[in-house]
Amino acid sequence: MKQQIKKSKTPVKSKKAVVKEVTSGRVYVTATFNNTLITVTDNKGDTIAWSSAGASGFKGARKSTPFAAITAVEKVAAKAKSMGMTSAEVYIKGPGSGRDAAIRALKSAGLNITMIADVTPVPHNGTRAKKKRRV
Repeated sequence: MKQQIKKSKTPVKSKKAVVKEVTSGRVYVTATFNNTLITVTDNKGDTIAWSSAGASGFKGARKSTPFAAITAVEKVAAKAKSMGMTSAEVYIKGPGSGRDAAIRALKSAGLNITMIADVTPVPHNGTRAKKKRRV
């Protein structure tokens, strides 16, 4: 009483990577206390390339260093430049140590920075703060 299941022979179409030609875009840098995330998008907001200090091979406490942020930015900037990007608007968020290092690395990678904006979310006296840390 075995039933045989027929498998369809329709070929599965795979998406082909479309190489975009982008001359200007946006760079979003999120610098947390533990990591630095960099995302490069076009002006519409579609992601072109991204990287982080962790994806660049850093682990643990070294992930939060400015050097790790520089390494991650260089990796992303090389990919963005290969797609033709020349100028970028930079949006920085977070209190981490990779903030300033990321901007310097973008400039030294050859990207023309047209604007720098700090978009760190600041509450207008929202929720109650945690109690003061006693050491």
